[in-house]
Amino acid sequence: MKKMSLLLLAAFALAVTVNAQGGMQRRTVAERVAIIHAKLDSAFKLDSKVATNVDSVFAEYYRATDKMREEIMANTPAGERPDFQAMQAKMQPITDARDEKLKKLLTEGQYESWKKDIEPSMRRPQRPQGGGGNR
Repeated sequence: MKKMSLLLLAAFALAVTVNAQGGMQRRTVAERVAIIHAKLDSAFKLDSKVATNVDSVFAEYYRATDKMREEIMANTPAGERPDFQAMQAKMQPITDARDEKLKKLLTEGQYESWKKDIEPSMRRPQRPQGGGGNR
């Protein structure tokens, strides 16, 4: 009985730990567009028509990157990591197309600010601040 209780306790602790870490779920296209929308709106206060068009550009971009990522993962043998450089090479034309569309929607100053300040901050993983670090 003692072993059964210990086993149940260990299973419970494992379940709580996995749920607390949030797993590796990817945000939906709509969630990612909303994040970009908020960042751009706070930085530029875009006109509603421009903001809608920018949202469409990013939705198209995220759908294309998701599709590309799925294709790469489908062609990567199980248990192996995909080739990062190959992924970057396939991603570049999608990013270039997005940037060309953004250049037409944003002013030159807004686009430069996007490339220099906002886009780099979006690429960094968003990790919660706080304890629990390895020392």
